[in-house]
Amino acid sequence: MKVVALISGGKDSCYNMIQCVAHGHEVVALAHLQPKQDEMDSYMYQSVGHNALSLYAAAVELPMFQQSIEGKPLNQEFDYLPTEGDEVEDLYKLLKKVKDSMNVEGVSVGAIFSDYQRLRVENVCKRLGLQMLAYLWHRDQAELLQEMIDSKMHAIIIKVAAIGLDPKIHLGMTLEEIQPHLIAMNKKFDLNVCGEGGEFETLTLDCPLFKKKLVVLDKEVVIHSNDAFAPGHQPSFLLNTMCMGENQLLLDNLRILCAKGKLEHQFECLEFIKWEMSRHEENWRICSIDTMLNIVLDLVIMEVSVNWET
Repeated sequence: MKVVALISGGKDSCYNMIQCVAHGHEVVALAHLQPKQDEMDSYMYQSVGHNALSLYAAAVELPMFQQSIEGKPLNQEFDYLPTEGDEVEDLYKLLKKVKDSMNVEGVSVGAIFSDYQRLRVENVCKRLGLQMLAYLWHRDQAELLQEMIDSKMHAIIIKVAAIGLDPKIHLGMTLEEIQPHLIAMNKKFDLNVCGEGGEFETLTLDCPLFKKKLVVLDKEVVIHSNDAFAPGHQPSFLLNTMCMGENQLLLDNLRILCAKGKLEHQFECLEFIKWEMSRHEENWRICSIDTMLNIVLDLVIMEVSVNWET
């Protein structure tokens, strides 16, 4: 069936989208609920990393529908009934907008363990005659994390908020890099290895469905809480969706911009991109000079500020 994927930018919504394709469905669009501010009080939606979603959509090369989050978590009963002014109704508006614009039958949802979230998405889907596809639901989470890593999905940690997670060490780490530590902290503190308790949040930079990838060029750690038991830290990223092009020409364009003083940390930037291209050379696609130049310019002007709620 044709499917719209609810995305937050994190690993779960991305991996469920991969699973939809693996089960024979066609993802034809993305849908994202846009917070009005970087920090928000929501029981439903991830706000950290939301500024990167336009790049995410460009990477997967699918249309993206967005709806601002106007509501609040007013109805917190276990069984949800439509409630005016509730944040769930923003999801209804978003998916109705998609259904009115495209022929979709299903909704990809990255829910793993939250019945609160699952029941509300099910309520919205039922009202719109859509089928919810949640392939991660109640999966063994250590096994699921390993599957994500094995699938070549490249996601990094952009928020930590739990004992056992150190922002100086763990922010910016990939799932593969942090996996042993998460397993150790699960044994020691019962930390959820998939972050279902809000212990950490992720941003997907690349996966088998992406036609382009996101590249982190710079980061800054922002501390929102000094609570020793659940510190809140998140990085502010400068990101770029890099079209896979001819390596030398892209480097030449970057050097021109660096010479004009257009890029900060230009030497680190160039070395990083050169290293990335040497690692993934077989994946580079040929594109036009104009396309590459536009991408290089995007690199200069695109600043993504990633925040999370305390």
